[in-house]
Amino acid sequence: MDIADFLTPDRIALDVKSRDKTQFIAETARLFGAAIPALQPASVETALRARERLGSTGLGGGFALPHARIEGLNDYAGLFVRLAKPIDFESIDGKAVDLAFVLLIPFETKTPHVAALAVISRKFRDAALVAKLRKIGTPDAAYAALSAA
Repeated sequence: MDIADFLTPDRIALDVKSRDKTQFIAETARLFGAAIPALQPASVETALRARERLGSTGLGGGFALPHARIEGLNDYAGLFVRLAKPIDFESIDGKAVDLAFVLLIPFETKTPHVAALAVISRKFRDAALVAKLRKIGTPDAAYAALSAA
């Protein structure tokens, strides 16, 4: 499994403005709805909020990995977001988040979602890649950096 299996160039948003985690989740749900018309933003927002209530998906180092299962979704769908300004995400290290990868998971899947989360986590443990993503200028360049082997 590779990040390109669930990320497309049109699902990269750079310099998104969100004042807090609540607004961030609403904005990512809207972005998913714009990129995948079959998705209902309200359903995505509800699912992501429910997952965050279980515990923050802020993994530390300024990175968050919000994820949720979505009814009616056929394939994994990812969205990379770079925030214009870091926001509090209740991360395990207490640091504000400026990079996030949001993953939507089908209810019915033969591929365990842990494998997809591991692929993403490995990418964001690469300090050079993270530094590059914080400065990269275009969604296409971000996609190329994220999908590189």
